[in-house]
Amino acid sequence: MYQIYKDPALNKVCAINKAIANGMMSIPICADNTDYQNFKKEVLAGAELQDADGNVMTQEQADDFIKELP
Repeated sequence: MYQIYKDPALNKVCAINKAIANGMMSIPICADNTDYQNFKKEVLAGAELQDADGNVMTQEQADDFIKELP
């Protein structure tokens, strides 16, 4: 499960949180980051993505979000 993280001060997506066995892992929005590359592949393949408020996005919404990312 992945969740979009928005910086509250900037109201801008700045990272993606991933649920892991002992908590959460933060993945920066960085095209060179392998975790970021894997996140995009997994979401396009059907992994759950939640918006910043914790609402599960439809696959179409998730695909559209991924297409907008670097």
